[in-house]
Amino acid sequence: MKHASKIAAAAIAIAALTTASQAEEGVYAGFPVTVKGYSGDKTHSVAYTGQAARNVLHDSLKKLAGKGASAEEMLSYYEGKGPGRAIIAPASKDGFPILQSTVDEISGDKNIAGKTYKGAILGWPNALTGPEVVSFWIGKAAGGNGVDLTNGYDYAQLISKFIMGAMNYNQAVDGYLDENLEADKKPNDKPYSDGAAYTGKEHSWDEAFGYFGAPAHAMNLTPAQVYDIAKQNPEALAAADHNGDGKVDLRTEMTFGPAYYAAGFDKGGKTEYLHGIVGAFLEGRKLITAAGGEKLTDAQRTELKAHAATIDDLWSKVLAEAVFKYAGSVYKDLGKLKIIMDAKGETDEAFGNYVKHWGELKGFSLALQTGRENLGETAVRMNRLIGFGPWLLNSSQVVDVDSDGNYLKGQAPEMGEYMLHMLKIQKLMVDEFGVEARSNDMMADIKSLAGQLGNGASAEND
Repeated sequence: MKHASKIAAAAIAIAALTTASQAEEGVYAGFPVTVKGYSGDKTHSVAYTGQAARNVLHDSLKKLAGKGASAEEMLSYYEGKGPGRAIIAPASKDGFPILQSTVDEISGDKNIAGKTYKGAILGWPNALTGPEVVSFWIGKAAGGNGVDLTNGYDYAQLISKFIMGAMNYNQAVDGYLDENLEADKKPNDKPYSDGAAYTGKEHSWDEAFGYFGAPAHAMNLTPAQVYDIAKQNPEALAAADHNGDGKVDLRTEMTFGPAYYAAGFDKGGKTEYLHGIVGAFLEGRKLITAAGGEKLTDAQRTELKAHAATIDDLWSKVLAEAVFKYAGSVYKDLGKLKIIMDAKGETDEAFGNYVKHWGELKGFSLALQTGRENLGETAVRMNRLIGFGPWLLNSSQVVDVDSDGNYLKGQAPEMGEYMLHMLKIQKLMVDEFGVEARSNDMMADIKSLAGQLGNGASAEND
């Protein structure tokens, strides 16, 4: 019987390898069922529709926050799991039709709040948890246009960029690609759940891939094509529509947040974040499939963890690149505001752009702190340099939130000092994360600006 079992196991492994080799090259799809004794009708084991649904919930929540929807409606997309939620974004547009129109068509009973990082967010007042921070922002965004120019907050940007870390990045690198890869967690010789067509390791890996938000066929596309899919440019339809049905399937053919930013940086030709991450996911999935439904050996898990480490490293760099980019944007915005203010001109448009970019900077800086590793001193420096709120035109800055949720302001650094803080943020991303794309690189100004400001320029927000 033992000999017969070994023969059967070998047959499953050979079948898995054969079917995997027959799957379309470079596409995260078509991996066979390797669960022993599976009696269902599934012919492949790839499943990450829950993650696709949450990516859609994120895009929809961002859109709602940007137009100041009611708190009740926004919370239905953040905390709620009820049926009937329409897809607000990405929705069909001329030349770029979307297959699904409701979240339930992708996956039902899903929310974002349950998958948001539960640790304390030290870069925001009162050390709230991740879900508490998002809920606070939703409450502030409700009923207006999603932007608070008095205090300097663009809530759509804060919510969106933070969730890309607190949900997508955290769930992937600090869960599915971390403890779930241990021998006693989600074993590969058992289904993920009763009756499932995928093993514990297969589904854990797939779910992490889903949170990255890349089209399943991203390896066969250029970064520019993947980027344009997210923008829903009509000319990108052919690249997105992998199965040729004339519509974009949000489960497998769309580009979402993390992959969009990776592709955006790669377009410049200096980095390969997109294909590096997706390639590592593909190689890891092939390894798991090749095990044929058997427990992974220590050697196999070591190799799988190496792929996971690649994903973690590159993904963290994508977030750090975003922090670098928007620190440069904020620096340039402040320079424009200074010129306008010196000329006693109208600052409304320039200040609005500045607040938007600061929200993106702040959101991504908090997102970067939700990964597997505690950033320690790097996080402290980043939080102090950026502050709880942006430098405001009256040289004030939000420094706290009281027990009633009201913002409290204090004296901000001088404009020039805050500009120098942005350059220090860029240098920090280079020194600690080795960012290479370096969009909006303004570091060449550090020496001259510090010289203009004198010895007091090194002060950071406490």
